[in-house]
Amino acid sequence: MSVITLRQITAATVRAICALETGEEQKRFVAPNALSIAQAYFEPRAIFRAVYADEVPVGFVMWKPSDETEVAYLWRFMIDHKHQKKGYAKQAITQLIDLLRDSGYRQIQTSVVIGDGGPLNFYRSIGFDETDAMLANGERVLTRSL
Repeated sequence: MSVITLRQITAATVRAICALETGEEQKRFVAPNALSIAQAYFEPRAIFRAVYADEVPVGFVMWKPSDETEVAYLWRFMIDHKHQKKGYAKQAITQLIDLLRDSGYRQIQTSVVIGDGGPLNFYRSIGFDETDAMLANGERVLTRSL
């Protein structure tokens, strides 16, 4: 099994990370990585990393502190369509949770677009719970204790 790591994106790796894509049917659920990286430059609290399987870039994750104390917000997460169904997503989120816990966070929140083929069942499978909260764009808020 591949070793999953979260790595900083550099000038040498940014093109490879921006080239990662979800499947066509998943595109409505997550923004392209290039857009996410661009948005991060306008949100000074945003932190983003590439997800690697051994030495191969396979995904992208971005988070930021929430306005609530000890709560992190998982803003973006994706695994390239060629690397899905290999357990990489669960391993990457587990690493992120460990990193956040070690940084003093006690809870992680995210939001999802509800729809067939969306990420809701994945997040449920790794311990996230739905809340009654909805974002202004219609996304459902999920939460998980760390």
